[in-house]
Amino acid sequence: MASQSLAAATAGHGGARCGRHHVGWRALPNFAAPDWRPEGARGGRLRCVGVCLKPVEDDNLSPSAAPVPAPPSRLSADQAVEESRKWGRDSGLLPKPLSLTDLSVTEKGSKVRVAYQGLPGAFSEAAALKAYPQCEAVPCEQFEVAFKAVELWLVDKAVLPIENSMDGSIHRNYDLLLCHNLHIVGEVQLSVNHCLLALPGVKKDELKRVLSHPQALGQCGIALSKLGVIRESVDDTAGAAQLIALKGLRDAGAIASARAADIYGLNILEENDVPKNVLRCLVLAREPILPRTDRPFKTSIVFTLEEGPGVLFKALGVFALRKINLTKIESRPQRNNPLRVVDDLNHGTAKYFDYLFYIDFEASMAEPRAQSALSNLQEFATFLRVLGSYPMDTTL
Repeated sequence: MASQSLAAATAGHGGARCGRHHVGWRALPNFAAPDWRPEGARGGRLRCVGVCLKPVEDDNLSPSAAPVPAPPSRLSADQAVEESRKWGRDSGLLPKPLSLTDLSVTEKGSKVRVAYQGLPGAFSEAAALKAYPQCEAVPCEQFEVAFKAVELWLVDKAVLPIENSMDGSIHRNYDLLLCHNLHIVGEVQLSVNHCLLALPGVKKDELKRVLSHPQALGQCGIALSKLGVIRESVDDTAGAAQLIALKGLRDAGAIASARAADIYGLNILEENDVPKNVLRCLVLAREPILPRTDRPFKTSIVFTLEEGPGVLFKALGVFALRKINLTKIESRPQRNNPLRVVDDLNHGTAKYFDYLFYIDFEASMAEPRAQSALSNLQEFATFLRVLGSYPMDTTL
């Protein structure tokens, strides 16, 4: 329903709608993403054709950027109670998340404005601040709103999660990458440290229920089972912390970040520092950046193939032959054309699921081997799109 409302709210703005396109070379005329085609019959070099935006340098994004600013010093018990009451009296002190109805408003700002999904204190906000330490982080109610906010020039960038080391891919954002006309210009890896939060003065054994995002509840499942509490799902981790502070819920705790505890005046009862719990986010922009070879780059693509034995093996072989390392392979069904009918001389017709294949590989599109690989892949792929070529984040 959210995506339907979004499509209705933004009709006439020129944004691509995923429900109107069949994935294929001829069926996606409105996508303005780079379309790498052979420049000539020899040499294997690629050029970008179609409607493409001019690449720009993005010097703000750096794997060695300054760390996220330290949160304010922890409050005393009496101060924390007063702070939590303050949020209950005036929730307008926090930035209001962008909603679908806000997408018709434009405004300018001196700082880089970076959209993220959730409320202040969310892990996605921390990822945005890691990528752009001096940015103005703009909360959004939904992933779709963050995508459209960039397209409509309400913000400059969006930082959105794409996968977690414990729970795998976030499929909704893979689908939205194809539905919207944005480019991946960077990635952010963030170490996730879940905390059990409650109102000041509340002890752990007084909790009857714990609120958080379903993914966070699952990742802290063992600890929650030991507490014997009821688990309640909300839209995001920071939203759980805000709800407890606003309503003064003394029987409930929240799983969220330490930053959320400081923002909403809550106490940290326990930290569940799960080793190697890493969140990977993508940085999205209206224009692609200029691929370079002076630092490690990663390239993300999506393509489709005809049905047949060994076709996927052949597609992956174009990278192996050029010693290009693949870091991610993801398949998603084509929702507009989920089944493919294939003639079979022996048994009439057979139906197969039709898939999109998303691949990340370690190479820049400025490298001839990457250009040659995609030129080779294009010879038998029914659809190919470069989602972005961007610097790798090697820090946590």
